Amino acid sequence: MDFEQLVQQRRSHRKFDGRKVTDEEMHLILRAALMSPTAMNRQSWHFYLTRDRELLRRLSTAKKTGALMVAEADVAVAITCNPDEDGCWIEDCSVAAVVMQYQAEELGLGSCWVEMRDHQRSDGTPAEEAVREILGIDGSERVLCLVAFGHAADKKEPADERKLKWTAVKTIG
Repeated sequence: MDFEQLVQQRRSHRKFDGRKVTDEEMHLILRAALMSPTAMNRQSWHFYLTRDRELLRRLSTAKKTGALMVAEADVAVAITCNPDEDGCWIEDCSVAAVVMQYQAEELGLGSCWVEMRDHQRSDGTPAEEAVREILGIDGSERVLCLVAFGHAADKKEPADERKLKWTAVKTIG
């Protein structure tokens, strides 16, 4: 699949069929993240991976809504950074998350970004704090998101070219 097809094909999947993501597949996904561009090549992000069913279940409740699919995923990766080390931590972590999702798609896997920054658990606890507690992450690190990975249980159509918002593109000069 060439990149043009990959971009059109990649969709968020919130249902997984229970098949395992292989160690080799996760290695390629993490390799892609570690190769992602960062501001001034700081590479100050961190990736916390878990396959533990109980941890995945607990992570699925780390924010009020939008994380339930984590419990059904085979793997979740928390993407974090210490903002004191990287003023572009949000951007750097975001790029890594997207690169991971494209690599997963190329491997035939499903994925879904689960935003944690600026969200809360049902009891009002900040979602980032919940993720740090569940995974034992140092308090100096901010948690941008989780990315859930697995074999998609649903089939999604590629992005529809006719629905592209070309009006958002402005040519200047």
